Amino acid sequence: MEVKFYDTVNDDLLKFAVIIAVHDGRTVFCKHRQRDTLEIPGGHREDGENISDTARRELYEETGALDFNIKPVCVYSVTADDNFNGQETFGMLFFAEVFSFEKELHSEIESICLLDGLPDKWTYPLIQPRLIEEAERRGYFG
Repeated sequence: MEVKFYDTVNDDLLKFAVIIAVHDGRTVFCKHRQRDTLEIPGGHREDGENISDTARRELYEETGALDFNIKPVCVYSVTADDNFNGQETFGMLFFAEVFSFEKELHSEIESICLLDGLPDKWTYPLIQPRLIEEAERRGYFG
């Protein structure tokens, strides 16, 4: 698996939005109902959707974030033999500061976890730690 970073790509290549979110200085992770691992909020872009709208929608759906500031960090890509027939796929990485959450979640996410560090059990261990490292390198996180 290969993860790369870009400043920009053609907008129609962006298929995913992933959001590194913090609340009160702690990183927001999601626990999916069907897994015992943690992940950064994010998901697929819907047809005709602006990638920034994807990020806002996914952050709300997966964490219940109501009041937040969000901004793009960079484009990332993943190339893996077992994913998308080995083709390079692109997403936009965002950073968000969350000020308030809804009391209940209304999606496939069972719960959110606020951590001071990084989780031991990642859903996407070969991708998401790299995204956090890149956001740190670019001065958005850490």
